[in-house]
Amino acid sequence: MRLQTLADPDNPAVSDYRHLTDVALRTATEPASGIYLAESLRVFERALNAGHQPLSVLTTPRWSDAVLALGEKFPAATKDLPVYVEDAGMIESITGFNVHRGTLASMARPHLPTIESLLSSATTIVVLENIVDHTNVGAAFRSAAALGADAVIVSASCADPLYRRSIRVSMGTVMQVPWTRAASWAELVQALHDQNFHLAALALDDQAIPLDVFAAHPPEKLALILGTEGEGLTKQALDSADSVVSIPMHGGVDSLNVAAASAVALWALR
Repeated sequence: MRLQTLADPDNPAVSDYRHLTDVALRTATEPASGIYLAESLRVFERALNAGHQPLSVLTTPRWSDAVLALGEKFPAATKDLPVYVEDAGMIESITGFNVHRGTLASMARPHLPTIESLLSSATTIVVLENIVDHTNVGAAFRSAAALGADAVIVSASCADPLYRRSIRVSMGTVMQVPWTRAASWAELVQALHDQNFHLAALALDDQAIPLDVFAAHPPEKLALILGTEGEGLTKQALDSADSVVSIPMHGGVDSLNVAAASAVALWALR
């Protein structure tokens, strides 16, 4: 690692960190630029542990020793890595917000596996269709990691699991759970059926099977499909499902937030 400071917040060396409050900009440019941002030392460590390659680090003096300690733990990945050590005011002028977790790392995006390779050794898959809120994506990944899902597949228009808010909410488990993105729904359904997965759509439906009834005799290979906030799963997803499953509700509540639903369903099906 190479510790250094910047005299100018407009230095192009830290362009990856600039104007991070603009969600639309970051979701558009991070994948296109082949980067993602790991926010906090814990997330940075999980990224390194997953074998992801860092490009640079932006940190404060308070956290610089801890960053160097990570360099000693992962010497191959961090050799000659530029570490920009700046005060909180300088970092805020670069990023546009108070980085209270003290450390940001620009990381090269890993190559995503094929759907087929992801399914080859899996028995429980979570499929996220068109979920647009990064917080919900991150929370669903955390549920998948904590409750035993083997992998996650996101639809073509699902929010980016490696957007920094998704990573933060997931506590870095987006690096822990194998995942990939499907190019099309038809391709995904075909791949799941080719590998003998039972597609269970979690949705509100008068004919849906209650979750506890479904969980009493679960299929050997299961793909649990969760839909977008508000509208839920598309007709295409529901039509492709082998079963429609619902979580029984009480107290006049019709449904749970998709992230909470993922945790309840995965726990019941563990």
